[in-house]
Amino acid sequence: MMKQVQRLGKALMLPVAVLPICGILMGIGYALAPGAMAAGGDYATSGFAYTIGFFLIKAGGALIDNMALLFAVGVAVGLARDKDGTAGLAGLVSWLMMTKLLAPSVVSVIMPSIAEQEIKMLAFAKIENAFIGILAGIIGGACYNKFKDTKLPDWLSFFSGKRCVAIVTGVISIVVAAILLFVWPVIFGVLVAIGEAIVGMGAAGAGLYAFLNRLLIPTGLHHALNNVFWFDTIGLGDLQNFWAGMQTGDVGTTGNVINWSLGMYMSGFFPCMMFGIPGAALAMVHTAKSNKKKIAIGIVASAAICAFICGVTEPFEFAFMFLAPALYVVYALLYGLFTVAVALLNFRAGFSFSAGLTDLIFSSTLPAARNTWLIIPLGLAAFVIFYVVFRFAITKFNLKTPGREDDDEDDDSGAVLAGDDYTAIAATVLEGLGGKDNVAVLDNCITRLRIEVKDYSLVDEKKIKSAGVAGVMRPSKTAVQVIVGTKVQFVADEMHKML
Repeated sequence: MMKQVQRLGKALMLPVAVLPICGILMGIGYALAPGAMAAGGDYATSGFAYTIGFFLIKAGGALIDNMALLFAVGVAVGLARDKDGTAGLAGLVSWLMMTKLLAPSVVSVIMPSIAEQEIKMLAFAKIENAFIGILAGIIGGACYNKFKDTKLPDWLSFFSGKRCVAIVTGVISIVVAAILLFVWPVIFGVLVAIGEAIVGMGAAGAGLYAFLNRLLIPTGLHHALNNVFWFDTIGLGDLQNFWAGMQTGDVGTTGNVINWSLGMYMSGFFPCMMFGIPGAALAMVHTAKSNKKKIAIGIVASAAICAFICGVTEPFEFAFMFLAPALYVVYALLYGLFTVAVALLNFRAGFSFSAGLTDLIFSSTLPAARNTWLIIPLGLAAFVIFYVVFRFAITKFNLKTPGREDDDEDDDSGAVLAGDDYTAIAATVLEGLGGKDNVAVLDNCITRLRIEVKDYSLVDEKKIKSAGVAGVMRPSKTAVQVIVGTKVQFVADEMHKML
């Protein structure tokens, strides 16, 4: 089970890789055009700087706002055994099918009684989320692996093989959507009820909310809690009132008296996102295997910058949440603890987009802002604590964070491929594996070809080594690993063509 979860984590790296630059673009954009923020306040909404900033915001938002769709396509391709683009199409089909069938306009017609229940309709209004995207990718990838070689009768032969994958995916997605039609609003409603119960718990409640907010990120159900605390689902509206220039004790935008410390449900995210994530990222780099430190830096460093500038945390979170789910729970717990501390210390800041430097600067001038200078000591504390906790947990429990995955247990950093005729090398390796008919699955990691063969006895290690590879390993009766080195992708691509 854990192996499958980690495989999902690796598949997510494909769409996640594009997100950090988008977050950075949005951060720069908001710095140039604060008036473009959702709750922009009294800022200019015209001029050259605003135009450039607005352009950058929309450029970054083009992908950030459609992150779930990227997951649907990217996860499907990542889970496909041969990384074929047909799987991506299947993931897209599943996403379109489920999000269309579960859209409020469709649900209200299929089940008219739901249209009168605000919470249930709110649940379906939030259906285009990361959970549905990942679920669509899983369905698309699984259907591709299962049905790509399907042979149909002659009169249906046009739809045989890969052409039937999207069709089967669509049918399965209809069934899944029918199930979610009943399950999704129930789960969403339970979380809203939990949020309502937390409201009266003061600082401890704010911490519990922050913990659940992060914990639910992979499912997209954090929107249920956000609506309770940030907006006017139950007349609270921490975000709305903060950016409307209100203070504790005022009659808020929802018509209710603001009887809580305004901003307490947002402030705790700032030290965690701006400083905690960079600390955790540094711990991942320091604990990465020596031959994969550069890879780890490439994945988490840009994500840390993204989180600091504008509070976009998904590139960092999705980089490890499926590789090391227990560590992700610890990560969410740290958010909860820091939110309690921030609430007690009376640091108050708000965000319109997310808890990064950009929102901190622009919210610091609002009436409800308090002691924003505390971000320095709080941030330093968050950096150190996140670093120490992550480093201890990763090394103590051998967690598979970026740079420590199972597919790199042996150090192949010194492996060098003898030659650069990748076609000839691939042909020789394939011959040594017993020919293309003997290859069941071909995959690769950073330095190795990973092959599942049908007949173990047909594998000729001497022939494989004659291709100039660094070595051959046979960890099981059906598995063969060919150590190629950092140029493994070129050899793998040629072998995929031959297969």
